[in-house]
Amino acid sequence: MKIEHHSAWELDPTASITPQITRILRERIIQSDLKPGDRISESELAKSYGVSRQPVREAFIKLADQGLLEVRPQRGTIVTRIGYFAVLDARFLREAIEADIAKIVASDPDPAVVAELRHQLARQQALKGNDAAAFTRLDEQFHRTLAEAAGKSGAWRQIEGLKSQMDRVRYLSLAEFRIDALIAQHREVVDRIEAGDVPGANAAIRLHLREVLNDLPQIIAANTQFFDLPDGETPEPVNAPIQGGPNE
Repeated sequence: MKIEHHSAWELDPTASITPQITRILRERIIQSDLKPGDRISESELAKSYGVSRQPVREAFIKLADQGLLEVRPQRGTIVTRIGYFAVLDARFLREAIEADIAKIVASDPDPAVVAELRHQLARQQALKGNDAAAFTRLDEQFHRTLAEAAGKSGAWRQIEGLKSQMDRVRYLSLAEFRIDALIAQHREVVDRIEAGDVPGANAAIRLHLREVLNDLPQIIAANTQFFDLPDGETPEPVNAPIQGGPNE
């Protein structure tokens, strides 16, 4: 297992260790720095960070619960493949929750929230090239800000645990498709919120979160070894109707 220590994956000795190691490993898996089938050593990781094995073990358990790691007693821990059904389920649940979040925020737009979202859009637009890692962090911040503005921080924490497999697909898609299109979709969400357009905000966030479905066949074809695919034909995703837009 290779150990990386660039700035985003360094430990802050003043903060709790287990959440940091969990975040670092989660990001490395999502960003394909750790790939499906890679083995991760609890003892090597603990030694690398100068910590005991207990926080590493706890991080492994959390990531196994998210479907990112498979802990095999006496045989080691490996990075899992991306579960096809897990991606569809996580995307469906995320859309259901975030569509309501967008409606709540648009029903009573807060100028301070809109200003913050506009600031985040500017930061996204300022990214140089197709910087997938940087955009992933800004994208996470954007969606978390919407949840917090709706008073649904707890719901967002639930989403974070569920959407890990979807995040892996989203990251792979950023290597194949332009980030500009996703930023434009973010801007449309903010425009609809600022206008107090509840149906429009609902439609905009749903279309944005369905983008991954459009990309999925090409992503799988380019990264077949990353996926745990069902036998036979892949099922069509089930989606709710979009207010003011097509039922895609």
